[in-house]
Amino acid sequence: MPKNYISNSEESVRMFKSSWLEALSKVHFSVPLFIYVPAIAYYVWKAFFVTGASALTFTVFYILGIVIWSFAEYMLHRFVFHFVPKSKWGLRMHFVFHGVHHDYPNDRKRLVMPPSVSIPLAFLFYFLFSLFLSPAQLYSFFPGFVTGYLIYDISHYALHHYNFKSSLLKKMKKHHMLHHYADSGKGYGVSSAVWDKVFQSGFEKKKTA
Repeated sequence: MPKNYISNSEESVRMFKSSWLEALSKVHFSVPLFIYVPAIAYYVWKAFFVTGASALTFTVFYILGIVIWSFAEYMLHRFVFHFVPKSKWGLRMHFVFHGVHHDYPNDRKRLVMPPSVSIPLAFLFYFLFSLFLSPAQLYSFFPGFVTGYLIYDISHYALHHYNFKSSLLKKMKKHHMLHHYADSGKGYGVSSAVWDKVFQSGFEKKKTA
C-alpha cells in the first residue's frame, strides 16, 4: 500500500484565500461544548416539562440516540469523509472536509467539527428524526444523539493529544492511530470500535507465538 503524506506540523496549510473562511475552518475543541450542552439541556427540559415524557421513555430514547449517533459517526466517516472523488473540484472538497486532517493530524484547530458544518448537519438530522418520532420521543432521542456527537468530537481531540493510563482509552487511541498511520481504509470508528467489528473494517490482532 502506498504511503500517504503525513506532516507532524501542529499547524496545517492555509485552505482559503478569504480570511473569514479560513477562520471558520478552525475551531477550539471546547466550542462544541458551549454550543451543544445548552441545546441538550433545552431538549431534556422539553422532553419532561413540555411533552411530559416518562423517565423510562426518556432513558430508552436517550440511550438509543447515543447508539444511533455511533452508527452515524461510522457511516459518515467511512462513506462520506473517506469518499475520494476523481474530479479536481471533488478532490478539493475532500481535502477541505477531511483530507487536511489526515495530512496534518496534529493541528489542534482542525480536529473537532466546525460549527459551520455541525450546525447545518444537526438541523438536517433533527428534521429527519422528526419525521419518525413523536415529540416526547424526539425530545428524548435528540439530546442523546447530540451527546454522542460531543463524545465523538471531544474524544477525537483527546485521542490525538493526550496519553492515557486507562487500558480502554489506550486501545481507542491505538485504534485511531492505526487508522491515521497504518491504513486509513480501516478503523473508521473514533468514539467506538464496535461498528468496525460489526462490518469487519477493523485491524487484525497480531498473533503471538
